[in-house]
Amino acid sequence: MRKNVAILVFDDVEVLDFAGPFEVFAVTDELRSHEEFSVATVAPVPGAIRARNGLKVVPDFTIDDCPPPRILVVPGGFGTRALLRNHVLIEWIQSKSRASEVTMSVCTGALLLAQAGILDGRRVTTHHDAVDALRRLAPKAIVEPGARFHDTGSVITAAGISAGIDSSLHLVGRLLGDAAADATAAYMEYERRR
Repeated sequence: MRKNVAILVFDDVEVLDFAGPFEVFAVTDELRSHEEFSVATVAPVPGAIRARNGLKVVPDFTIDDCPPPRILVVPGGFGTRALLRNHVLIEWIQSKSRASEVTMSVCTGALLLAQAGILDGRRVTTHHDAVDALRRLAPKAIVEPGARFHDTGSVITAAGISAGIDSSLHLVGRLLGDAAADATAAYMEYERRR
């Protein structure tokens, strides 16, 4: 059965933060006869969002009608700052994270996971410019910048922007084996970082 992958999008989301993981999971699904992942974007409210630098995206779902994700991807970007005060979204992240197999943040998406209380006691990372903010929001987490990503089982945090491709390929490898991740990276002409 295909795993639902829900990728959060919002105004001022960093484009590669969500597009990189989208590409990894969608390409893996395509290479494996559409039997692995059903990938969709989900927004806090209906309507198009305007990503960083003006890219318009029409999300597939809102948080009110999104199918239950097995994998939840929470990207970053400047828009995360306003969302830290969005209690409805933070509660949605908490709820979906408890029910999902894996919750993964990219870049400053880790700040939203911190606000949701998901990072306590875990080794985590984020974009290098947001390390201090993450330490303030998640004082019980072990913030270790410098790594491309940290995998703590049900939660994966990736460093800035392109690191979301690496963490997504890592998760594909964890779920389906290294051959599947390597095939996806080769198709994308991307040098996989382990």
